[in-house]
Amino acid sequence: MNTILVGLQWGDEGKGKIIDYLCLKEDVIVRFQGGNNAGHTVVVNGEKFIFHLIPSGILRKGKICVIGSGVVIDPKVLIQEITSLKSKGVAISPRNLKISPFCHIIMPYHGLMDSLREKKRIQKIGTTKRGIGPCYVDRVSRCGIRLVDFISPGVFSRKLKSNLDDKNNTLRKIYGFKEFSFRNMYNEYKRLAKVLKPYMCDLVDYFYKKNRGGFLFEGAQGTFLDVDFGTYPFVTSSSVISSNALLGSGLSFVKIDKIIGVAKAYSTRVGEGPFPTELKGKYSEYFRNKGTEFGATTGRPRRCGWLDLVLVKRAVILNKITELVITKLDVLDGLQKIKVCIEYKYRGKKLKKFPYDLENITPIYKDFKGWNKKTNPSRKFSDLPKEAREYVEFIESFLGVKAGFISVGEKREAILKR
Repeated sequence: MNTILVGLQWGDEGKGKIIDYLCLKEDVIVRFQGGNNAGHTVVVNGEKFIFHLIPSGILRKGKICVIGSGVVIDPKVLIQEITSLKSKGVAISPRNLKISPFCHIIMPYHGLMDSLREKKRIQKIGTTKRGIGPCYVDRVSRCGIRLVDFISPGVFSRKLKSNLDDKNNTLRKIYGFKEFSFRNMYNEYKRLAKVLKPYMCDLVDYFYKKNRGGFLFEGAQGTFLDVDFGTYPFVTSSSVISSNALLGSGLSFVKIDKIIGVAKAYSTRVGEGPFPTELKGKYSEYFRNKGTEFGATTGRPRRCGWLDLVLVKRAVILNKITELVITKLDVLDGLQKIKVCIEYKYRGKKLKKFPYDLENITPIYKDFKGWNKKTNPSRKFSDLPKEAREYVEFIESFLGVKAGFISVGEKREAILKR
């Protein structure tokens, strides 16, 4: 099977754990977009692993993990991630980690410009300030530095000098910031390039000729952070949805069999932007504390709210989802009443179509009775409390997609297969 897995909300849906589970049956796990603004968490035997660039499938022996051409790479972060995982006993080498030559490299000026631009904005975006957006800007402006350029000292020197001439001019004249030194940056990053060089691989040549099967394409963030279909301008800088998986991976020849969408049993988002079902006060604190809703990358507290099925239904359509995964069902344990958004109102009138702008939207809720029994020990759907089963079945009915898996805790084994 060749499978794409994407988030159906604003990211943080628990994709890392699901990827870790699904890759038992897949040979190759491919990250196809984003950068180290992503954070996928997997808990194994009580130890927490947080991934920013490397696919979480690296924890499984015998799997090949790929960073595709649609990903932008901060060399310092990637090397630190490799080093940290190795120190925990995870085997990483060019045999099981392969990077596309066409990944673009995040340089120090990208992070600085990200931060400076955010400070100057009247309307804040809530960027992670990791340099992701400015790196994608250089990519489409055709002045970016790709991995294949990065590992070639002559090409890297020429491109870096050209970029610094432009970036330093902008930093000096617009932001009044001190210039970067070409020599210092070149010498430092030339050493980093040597570390990453062995991992570079012509992915098309390698996978097509070897006729490797069993691909699992791993998306970062979530559908409504997609640069086109998300809550623009409060979005990420890449295409998050499933149709970008083959383009962003650089493996356009792969035939897809299944598209899995992951949705949390409630809603969260990080940063600015509209959020129709957002809660304030005790319920928000409840979800944040019980669900440990703090960004794996930034540590920022996540905004929390009830499940928005109108939003998720749109994501199911956009991604052509064939199977659903519901995560963090256990966080709802103990609530007397649970609400689910099933319609939108705007200025007092029910909307018949999905709106282009989610600002000033009023959610219409359906109430569900909560359950007092803990779902965490459950390992079969029939083990769940009756009210929890009814909640899941309503979600499936509304979305028109069956839930193949339900996660009831952060541990690797806390998952139900339908």
